[in-house]
Amino acid sequence: MKAFIVDRYGKGRPMRLGEIPPPEIGEGDVLIEVHAAGVNLLDSKIKSGEFKLILPYRTPLVLGHDVAGVVTRVGPGVRKFKEGDEVYSRVPDHRIGTFAELIAVNEDDAAPKPKNISMEEAASIPLVGLTAWQALIEGAGLKKGQKVFIQAGSGGVGSFAIQLAKHVGATAATTTSSANTDLVKRLGADIVIDYRKVDFEDALHDYDVVLHSQDAAALAKSLSVLKAGGILISISGPPDLAFAKAIGAPWFVGVIARLLSSGVRKKAARRGVRYSFLFMRANGHQLRDITGLIEAGVIRPVIDRVFPFESTNQALAHVETGRARGKVVVKIK
Repeated sequence: MKAFIVDRYGKGRPMRLGEIPPPEIGEGDVLIEVHAAGVNLLDSKIKSGEFKLILPYRTPLVLGHDVAGVVTRVGPGVRKFKEGDEVYSRVPDHRIGTFAELIAVNEDDAAPKPKNISMEEAASIPLVGLTAWQALIEGAGLKKGQKVFIQAGSGGVGSFAIQLAKHVGATAATTTSSANTDLVKRLGADIVIDYRKVDFEDALHDYDVVLHSQDAAALAKSLSVLKAGGILISISGPPDLAFAKAIGAPWFVGVIARLLSSGVRKKAARRGVRYSFLFMRANGHQLRDITGLIEAGVIRPVIDRVFPFESTNQALAHVETGRARGKVVVKIK
Protein backbone atom coordinates (compact mmCIF):
# COMPACT_ATOMS: atom_id res chain seq x y z
CA MET A 1 0.00 0.00 0.00
CA LYS A 2 1.06 3.62 -0.46
CA ALA A 3 2.18 5.66 2.52
CA PHE A 4 4.23 8.72 3.40
CA ILE A 5 7.36 7.50 5.17
CA VAL A 6 9.74 9.24 7.58
CA ASP A 7 13.16 7.69 6.95
CA ARG A 8 15.06 9.84 9.47
CA TYR A 9 14.18 12.40 12.10
CA GLY A 10 14.84 16.00 11.13
CA LYS A 11 13.23 19.39 10.62
CA GLY A 12 12.57 20.36 7.04
CA ARG A 13 13.13 16.82 5.81
CA PRO A 14 10.16 15.81 3.61
CA MET A 15 8.36 12.51 4.00
CA ARG A 16 8.82 9.99 1.19
CA LEU A 17 5.86 8.56 -0.70
CA GLY A 18 6.50 4.84 -1.03
CA GLU A 19 5.12 1.33 -0.73
CA ILE A 20 4.88 -0.55 2.57
CA PRO A 21 3.17 -3.83 3.54
CA PRO A 22 -0.46 -3.52 4.66
CA PRO A 23 -0.92 -3.66 8.45
CA GLU A 24 -1.67 -6.90 10.22
CA ILE A 25 -4.86 -7.14 12.26
CA GLY A 26 -4.98 -8.94 15.56
CA GLU A 27 -7.49 -9.79 18.25
CA GLY A 28 -10.05 -7.00 18.54
CA ASP A 29 -8.68 -5.04 15.58
CA VAL A 30 -10.43 -3.50 12.61
CA LEU A 31 -8.72 -2.70 9.32
CA ILE A 32 -9.74 0.73 8.03
CA GLU A 33 -9.52 1.89 4.45
CA VAL A 34 -8.37 5.47 4.99
CA HIS A 35 -10.53 8.04 3.22
CA ALA A 36 -9.12 11.09 5.00
CA ALA A 37 -6.52 11.87 7.65
CA GLY A 38 -6.17 14.88 9.91
CA VAL A 39 -2.80 16.67 10.02
CA ASN A 40 -1.57 17.91 13.40
CA LEU A 41 1.37 19.84 14.77
CA LEU A 42 2.11 16.70 16.78
CA ASP A 43 3.05 14.99 13.50
CA SER A 44 5.61 17.70 12.80
CA LYS A 45 7.06 17.51 16.30
CA ILE A 46 7.46 13.75 16.06
CA LYS A 47 9.11 14.06 12.64
CA SER A 48 11.59 16.61 13.94
CA GLY A 49 12.53 14.36 16.85
CA GLU A 50 11.11 16.52 19.64
CA PHE A 51 9.32 13.57 21.26
CA LYS A 52 12.06 10.93 20.95
CA LEU A 53 12.43 10.76 24.72
CA ILE A 54 8.78 9.97 25.52
CA LEU A 55 7.70 8.45 22.19
CA PRO A 56 10.72 6.47 20.98
CA TYR A 57 9.55 5.54 17.49
CA ARG A 58 11.91 3.62 15.26
CA THR A 59 12.38 4.85 11.71
CA PRO A 60 11.24 4.29 9.07
CA LEU A 61 7.79 5.23 10.34
CA VAL A 62 4.48 6.56 9.04
CA LEU A 63 2.93 9.57 10.75
CA GLY A 64 -0.73 10.46 11.15
CA HIS A 65 -3.00 10.28 14.22
CA ASP A 66 -6.50 11.04 12.83
CA VAL A 67 -8.43 8.81 10.47
CA ALA A 68 -11.88 8.58 8.89
CA GLY A 69 -12.69 5.67 6.63
CA VAL A 70 -14.44 2.36 6.08
CA VAL A 71 -13.89 -0.95 7.88
CA THR A 72 -12.70 -3.51 5.33
CA ARG A 73 -11.84 -6.41 7.66
CA VAL A 74 -12.46 -7.30 11.29
CA GLY A 75 -10.21 -9.37 13.49
CA PRO A 76 -11.14 -12.13 15.94
CA GLY A 77 -13.38 -11.05 18.78
CA VAL A 78 -14.58 -7.78 17.22
CA ARG A 79 -18.12 -6.96 18.36
CA LYS A 80 -18.61 -3.23 17.79
CA PHE A 81 -18.05 -3.00 14.04
CA LYS A 82 -18.51 -4.95 10.83
CA GLU A 83 -17.21 -4.68 7.29
CA GLY A 84 -18.56 -1.62 5.53
CA ASP A 85 -19.02 0.51 8.66
CA GLU A 86 -17.90 4.12 8.43
CA VAL A 87 -15.68 4.96 11.39
CA TYR A 88 -13.22 7.52 12.70
CA SER A 89 -10.46 7.35 15.28
CA ARG A 90 -7.54 9.01 16.97
CA VAL A 91 -5.22 6.03 16.75
CA PRO A 92 -3.05 5.24 19.81
CA ASP A 93 0.49 6.55 19.98
CA HIS A 94 2.00 3.09 19.46
CA ARG A 95 -0.06 2.51 16.28
CA ILE A 96 0.14 5.82 14.41
CA GLY A 97 0.27 5.76 10.61
CA THR A 98 -2.83 7.31 9.04
CA PHE A 99 -0.85 8.96 6.22
CA ALA A 100 -1.42 5.71 4.34
CA GLU A 101 -4.09 3.82 2.45
CA LEU A 102 -4.85 1.42 5.33
CA ILE A 103 -4.59 1.49 9.13
CA ALA A 104 -5.38 -1.14 11.78
CA VAL A 105 -6.77 -0.06 15.16
CA ASN A 106 -8.39 -1.74 18.10
CA GLU A 107 -12.17 -1.46 18.01
CA ASP A 108 -12.11 0.29 21.42
CA ASP A 109 -10.17 3.19 19.89
CA ALA A 110 -12.69 3.85 17.10
CA ALA A 111 -16.22 5.22 16.94
CA PRO A 112 -18.98 5.45 14.32
CA LYS A 113 -18.41 8.39 11.99
CA PRO A 114 -21.03 11.11 12.49
CA LYS A 115 -23.65 10.63 9.79
CA ASN A 116 -24.11 14.34 9.08
CA ILE A 117 -20.54 15.22 8.09
CA SER A 118 -18.12 14.21 5.34
CA MET A 119 -15.10 11.95 5.69
CA GLU A 120 -12.82 14.98 5.52
CA GLU A 121 -14.75 16.72 8.28
CA ALA A 122 -14.74 13.57 10.40
CA ALA A 123 -10.97 13.20 10.02
CA SER A 124 -10.53 16.69 11.44
CA ILE A 125 -12.17 15.81 14.75
CA PRO A 126 -10.59 12.98 16.79
CA LEU A 127 -7.32 14.44 18.13
CA VAL A 128 -8.61 17.95 18.78
CA GLY A 129 -11.98 16.73 20.00
CA LEU A 130 -10.51 14.29 22.48
CA THR A 131 -7.95 16.87 23.61
CA ALA A 132 -10.68 19.38 24.40
CA TRP A 133 -12.86 16.71 26.04
CA GLN A 134 -10.06 15.32 28.22
CA ALA A 135 -8.98 18.82 29.23
CA LEU A 136 -12.31 20.49 29.92
CA ILE A 137 -14.69 17.65 30.79
CA GLU A 138 -12.48 14.94 32.23
CA GLY A 139 -9.60 17.01 33.62
CA ALA A 140 -11.21 20.28 34.73
CA GLY A 141 -14.77 19.07 35.25
CA LEU A 142 -16.01 22.26 33.59
CA LYS A 143 -19.55 23.12 34.68
CA LYS A 144 -22.34 25.52 33.86
CA GLY A 145 -21.66 29.00 35.15
CA GLN A 146 -17.86 28.61 35.29
CA LYS A 147 -15.41 30.67 33.27
CA VAL A 148 -12.79 29.16 30.96
CA PHE A 149 -10.00 30.87 29.05
CA ILE A 150 -9.15 28.99 25.84
CA GLN A 151 -6.02 30.20 24.11
CA ALA A 152 -5.81 30.38 20.29
CA GLY A 153 -9.53 30.01 19.67
CA SER A 154 -9.27 29.81 15.88
CA GLY A 155 -6.92 26.80 15.96
CA GLY A 156 -7.89 23.15 15.85
CA VAL A 157 -8.18 22.52 19.59
CA GLY A 158 -9.42 26.03 20.35
CA SER A 159 -12.25 25.98 17.82
CA PHE A 160 -13.54 22.69 19.24
CA ALA A 161 -13.01 23.67 22.88
CA ILE A 162 -15.03 26.88 22.55
CA GLN A 163 -18.02 24.93 21.24
CA LEU A 164 -17.67 22.30 23.96
CA ALA A 165 -17.45 24.95 26.70
CA LYS A 166 -20.60 26.65 25.44
CA HIS A 167 -22.39 23.29 25.38
CA VAL A 168 -21.83 22.80 29.10
CA GLY A 169 -22.92 26.37 29.85
CA ALA A 170 -19.56 27.95 30.66
CA THR A 171 -18.42 31.47 29.77
CA ALA A 172 -15.66 31.16 27.18
CA ALA A 173 -12.91 33.71 26.59
CA THR A 174 -10.29 33.32 23.89
CA THR A 175 -7.43 35.00 22.06
CA THR A 176 -7.12 35.33 18.30
CA SER A 177 -6.21 37.85 15.63
CA SER A 178 -8.69 40.44 14.39
CA ALA A 179 -9.03 38.46 11.15
CA ASN A 180 -10.51 35.53 13.09
CA THR A 181 -12.71 37.43 15.54
CA ASP A 182 -15.93 36.73 13.65
CA LEU A 183 -15.09 33.02 13.43
CA VAL A 184 -14.60 32.51 17.16
CA LYS A 185 -17.69 34.55 17.97
CA ARG A 186 -19.74 32.32 15.66
CA LEU A 187 -18.35 29.33 17.52
CA GLY A 188 -19.66 30.82 20.78
CA ALA A 189 -16.80 32.77 22.35
CA ASP A 190 -18.19 35.32 24.82
CA ILE A 191 -15.00 37.34 25.22
CA VAL A 192 -12.55 37.74 22.34
CA ILE A 193 -9.13 39.31 22.86
CA ASP A 194 -6.98 40.45 19.93
CA TYR A 195 -3.60 39.24 21.16
CA ARG A 196 -1.82 41.81 18.99
CA LYS A 197 -3.49 44.70 20.81
CA VAL A 198 -4.38 43.52 24.31
CA ASP A 199 -2.50 41.46 26.89
CA PHE A 200 -4.94 38.82 28.11
CA GLU A 201 -3.64 38.93 31.69
CA ASP A 202 -4.81 42.55 31.90
CA ALA A 203 -8.28 41.72 30.58
CA LEU A 204 -9.18 38.43 32.30
CA HIS A 205 -9.56 37.73 36.01
CA ASP A 206 -11.04 35.11 38.36
CA TYR A 207 -11.29 32.28 35.82
CA ASP A 208 -11.93 28.70 36.85
CA VAL A 209 -10.03 27.02 34.02
CA VAL A 210 -7.31 27.91 31.53
CA LEU A 211 -6.61 25.71 28.52
CA HIS A 212 -3.03 26.64 27.61
CA SER A 213 -1.60 25.86 24.18
CA GLN A 214 0.97 28.59 23.63
CA ASP A 215 4.53 29.38 24.76
CA ALA A 216 6.20 29.65 28.17
CA ALA A 217 5.51 33.39 28.43
CA ALA A 218 1.77 32.80 28.01
CA LEU A 219 1.98 29.97 30.55
CA ALA A 220 3.32 32.28 33.26
CA LYS A 221 0.72 34.95 32.50
CA SER A 222 -2.09 32.38 32.51
CA LEU A 223 -1.62 31.66 36.22
CA SER A 224 -2.64 35.24 37.06
CA VAL A 225 -5.94 34.77 35.20
CA LEU A 226 -7.11 32.01 37.55
CA LYS A 227 -8.97 32.44 40.80
CA ALA A 228 -7.95 30.48 43.90
CA GLY A 229 -8.73 26.80 43.39
CA GLY A 230 -8.63 27.10 39.61
CA ILE A 231 -6.75 24.83 37.25
CA LEU A 232 -4.40 25.45 34.35
CA ILE A 233 -4.27 22.56 31.89
CA SER A 234 -1.49 22.78 29.32
CA ILE A 235 -1.25 20.85 26.08
CA SER A 236 2.06 22.43 25.10
CA GLY A 237 4.11 21.69 28.21
CA PRO A 238 6.05 21.41 30.31
CA PRO A 239 5.24 17.77 31.13
CA ASP A 240 4.79 16.81 34.76
CA LEU A 241 5.38 13.68 36.84
CA ALA A 242 1.73 12.59 36.62
CA PHE A 243 2.04 12.51 32.83
CA ALA A 244 5.23 10.42 32.97
CA LYS A 245 3.53 7.92 35.26
CA ALA A 246 0.41 7.80 33.09
CA ILE A 247 2.38 6.77 29.99
CA GLY A 248 4.53 4.29 31.91
CA ALA A 249 7.73 6.18 31.11
CA PRO A 250 11.10 5.07 32.54
CA TRP A 251 12.00 6.55 35.94
CA PHE A 252 14.46 9.04 34.49
CA VAL A 253 11.75 10.53 32.26
CA GLY A 254 9.70 11.15 35.38
CA VAL A 255 12.67 12.90 36.98
CA ILE A 256 13.13 15.10 33.90
CA ALA A 257 9.41 15.90 33.73
CA ARG A 258 9.38 16.83 37.39
CA LEU A 259 12.32 19.18 36.91
CA LEU A 260 10.87 20.76 33.77
CA SER A 261 7.56 21.53 35.47
CA SER A 262 8.92 22.50 38.88
CA GLY A 263 8.87 26.23 38.13
CA VAL A 264 5.26 26.46 37.00
CA ARG A 265 4.08 24.08 39.73
CA LYS A 266 5.69 26.23 42.42
CA LYS A 267 4.18 29.40 40.98
CA ALA A 268 0.78 27.70 40.79
CA ALA A 269 1.01 26.56 44.41
CA ARG A 270 1.85 30.08 45.58
CA ARG A 271 -1.30 31.34 43.87
CA GLY A 272 -3.47 28.54 45.24
CA VAL A 273 -4.14 27.02 41.81
CA ARG A 274 -3.25 23.74 40.11
CA TYR A 275 -1.12 22.92 37.08
CA SER A 276 -1.61 19.83 34.91
CA PHE A 277 -0.07 18.71 31.63
CA LEU A 278 -2.28 16.84 29.16
CA PHE A 279 -1.00 14.54 26.45
CA MET A 280 -4.29 13.24 25.11
CA ARG A 281 -4.92 9.55 24.58
CA ALA A 282 -7.07 7.53 22.20
CA ASN A 283 -10.54 6.79 23.59
CA GLY A 284 -13.32 5.36 21.47
CA HIS A 285 -15.94 5.75 24.22
CA GLN A 286 -15.36 9.49 24.50
CA LEU A 287 -15.29 9.76 20.72
CA ARG A 288 -18.76 8.17 20.62
CA ASP A 289 -19.97 10.93 22.95
CA ILE A 290 -18.45 13.46 20.55
CA THR A 291 -20.24 11.76 17.65
CA GLY A 292 -23.52 12.37 19.47
CA LEU A 293 -22.74 16.07 19.89
CA ILE A 294 -21.86 16.46 16.22
CA GLU A 295 -25.00 14.66 15.04
CA ALA A 296 -27.05 16.85 17.38
CA GLY A 297 -25.55 19.98 15.81
CA VAL A 298 -23.80 21.04 19.03
CA ILE A 299 -20.31 20.79 17.52
CA ARG A 300 -19.40 21.57 13.94
CA PRO A 301 -16.00 20.88 12.34
CA VAL A 302 -13.82 23.81 11.35
CA ILE A 303 -11.56 23.03 8.39
CA ASP A 304 -8.92 25.32 6.98
CA ARG A 305 -7.88 23.32 3.89
CA VAL A 306 -8.14 19.85 2.38
CA PHE A 307 -5.05 18.65 0.52
CA PRO A 308 -4.83 15.69 -1.88
CA PHE A 309 -2.89 12.68 -0.59
CA GLU A 310 0.10 13.35 -2.83
CA SER A 311 0.44 16.79 -1.19
CA THR A 312 0.76 15.50 2.38
CA ASN A 313 4.15 17.18 2.79
CA GLN A 314 2.62 20.51 1.79
CA ALA A 315 -0.26 19.92 4.23
CA LEU A 316 2.18 19.38 7.10
CA ALA A 317 4.16 22.47 6.09
CA HIS A 318 0.93 24.49 6.16
CA VAL A 319 0.20 23.29 9.70
CA GLU A 320 3.73 24.27 10.74
CA THR A 321 3.06 27.90 9.79
CA GLY A 322 0.63 28.15 12.72
CA ARG A 323 -1.84 30.13 10.62
CA ALA A 324 -4.48 27.48 9.93
CA ARG A 325 -8.05 28.30 10.92
CA GLY A 326 -9.30 25.05 12.36
CA LYS A 327 -7.90 21.81 10.98
CA VAL A 328 -5.92 20.70 7.94
CA VAL A 329 -6.88 17.42 6.32
CA VAL A 330 -5.54 15.18 3.54
CA LYS A 331 -7.98 13.32 1.32
CA ILE A 332 -6.70 9.85 0.55
CA LYS A 333 -9.64 8.12 -1.15
